[in-house]
Amino acid sequence: MAPDESGSRNSTVSRRTFLGTSGVAASAALVGCLGSGEEGSGGPGPLTADGSSTVYPITSDAASYWTSNHPADDGEYWGSNSEGTAPGYDQIDNPDDKRLANYWGGLYGFEPGEGSAPPFRVSVGLSHSGTGIEKVANEQVDIGDASAPVSAELPDASEEELDKYTDHVVARDGQPISVSKEVYDAGVTKLTGDQVRDIYKGNITNWSEIPSYDGPDKEIQAVGRAVGSGTDTAFRTNLLGGPEAEMPGVDVRQGQNQQVQTTLANSDNAIAYLALAFVDQNRNPAVSLELDGTTYTLGENLGSKDYPLSRELHCYTYEGTSKKEAAFINMLLSEFGQLHFVKPNDYFMLPPEEREEQRAKLPEQTN
Repeated sequence: MAPDESGSRNSTVSRRTFLGTSGVAASAALVGCLGSGEEGSGGPGPLTADGSSTVYPITSDAASYWTSNHPADDGEYWGSNSEGTAPGYDQIDNPDDKRLANYWGGLYGFEPGEGSAPPFRVSVGLSHSGTGIEKVANEQVDIGDASAPVSAELPDASEEELDKYTDHVVARDGQPISVSKEVYDAGVTKLTGDQVRDIYKGNITNWSEIPSYDGPDKEIQAVGRAVGSGTDTAFRTNLLGGPEAEMPGVDVRQGQNQQVQTTLANSDNAIAYLALAFVDQNRNPAVSLELDGTTYTLGENLGSKDYPLSRELHCYTYEGTSKKEAAFINMLLSEFGQLHFVKPNDYFMLPPEEREEQRAKLPEQTN
């Protein structure tokens, strides 16, 4: 399942956008009130997650749905009504018309909250993959969001330590190379892997050195992600040969994909690697990328499984997976979750067989 031709997110402010944003704000406010695993007055303490800004749109959107706990007669979000059925709900066996979070939590024995409250709250923080992996190991959060495997984030860790992490793959990202709109309009609509490598190694420093560029001499501003972010680790691993490959050509590093997108949009000479969800062809377009004789283009094959910069998106748990963690991750892996939280964020849905492989890692359902 590929994103639309533009590769960008819908900018229209809808009821869905408004409720999703307000739900995230409400759930995020809980982070400072209740730590991971604490008990609140209404039942179990919140489920907490933190980490990758790439994975954040998926888990954050899911948290807002969970917290809103939509009723079964809401055909836009969860369930069916006279106006239609929420995407993926027809694959759900919900004979008792349970609310969204009540249904997924109930599969693991959690009782509904009071009124429309969910069985437990979900709050999602935003940092980067290295932080998420560190926090989940330190029991500061329940789930560590990461856009690179833990083995790449912790290259010096022993097998014994790595085995303590359970990797729940929830989606796939086709990591693009994006440039400022002025650079794209001046003819740089395609780059080779060697050209991108040379830019980040500092061997190419001016856009005039790119043959397709038809504009004035302009120094290249090479934007990188923060060291320790999954996006940075994946880029170094997949294009430069290893997670610790040197990139002396980087001019500025940004901590999150959102900041990279803003830098590209506000510059007239920048290039960056970032998550697919943060490409906007009108502000920071993705260029086609030629790698090993194949050209990968957004809306066609960029992000396909054989795309060399394609990567899995992870929700890590530590020393097993609790039923609370399983309830939320199970929702992400469902057809419903993929259609609501993965596809709208311009990531690639996992095929059914892969989702079932991931679900096999979860503890047995109670109901």
